Amino acid sequence: MTEMQRAVLVRAYGGASAAEIGEIAKPVAGEGQVLVRVLAAGVNGIDWKFREGLVQKVFQVQLPAVLGIELAGVVEAIGPGTSRFQVGDRVMGPLGRLGAYAEFVPVAEANLVHTPAPLNDVQAAAIPVAAVAGWLSLHQAGAIVAGQRILIHGAAGGLGGYAVQYAKQAGAEVFATASAASLDYVRSLGADHVIDYRSQRFESVAERIDLVLDYVGGDVVDRSWAVLAEGGAIVSAATPDIVARTPDGRRGLWFVNKGDATLLARLAAEIAQGSLVSTIGNVVRFNDIPSAIERSRTGPRIGKVVADFTR
Repeated sequence: MTEMQRAVLVRAYGGASAAEIGEIAKPVAGEGQVLVRVLAAGVNGIDWKFREGLVQKVFQVQLPAVLGIELAGVVEAIGPGTSRFQVGDRVMGPLGRLGAYAEFVPVAEANLVHTPAPLNDVQAAAIPVAAVAGWLSLHQAGAIVAGQRILIHGAAGGLGGYAVQYAKQAGAEVFATASAASLDYVRSLGADHVIDYRSQRFESVAERIDLVLDYVGGDVVDRSWAVLAEGGAIVSAATPDIVARTPDGRRGLWFVNKGDATLLARLAAEIAQGSLVSTIGNVVRFNDIPSAIERSRTGPRIGKVVADFTR
């Protein structure tokens, strides 16, 4: 008899009710994979975008599909052709695909790293996507040097919170937009200039900006060209058509995250040591993942949302 497991599924693209709790067959570890018993998983904006069918070109999968793109847990079984982990090891990482919201998930061994001992599984699940994506998007347009002026839209979220810290560590002058409730938090991460995007236009504060990081989407890309210094660039993780919207003579780059296990291991170690802040804004139960996905669509938040499978 086939063993079944819980999962958060999308059977047809749609609104809040399209993500549902269902059952699928428990998988096995294939070539180069380990089977992870998932203890926690990060909730990301890509979840609702997939749920609504907005990123079909990026995630070309057949429905029904399991949502979720990052996890932390324990190695349950090892597939052929693997050598880095043993059964019982605590691991964390991105999937490089959909499927993290299930009790057992086969993951490519190359995507995973050992979870640093000081971190619990909820803390670990908040790290793999946002920490790496924040670093890579910050550096996509070129190396960051001391004295550069960087504007970060959506600085209080998972990506933005890391990017603010990385930029400050590199010696940049950081301008950051966030909601009024998040301004003190963003300032605590090191931002030099914090802007309440609801009450103040960032164009009145930011000027001669060398790099804009767009983690918000909407009209901020179009408005940001005016504050760029000559030779500056906008890197967007939220505006897929940024290249088409880039004026002549300007530089606009679309960011797509790629897993980097070496970088993830380094950043996770820094978080475990306390030299890098990882903020968890909310922890939800497995059965509350569908509603958490909808909340990530409808409003700003501080830090990451994580689902604790043990609750």
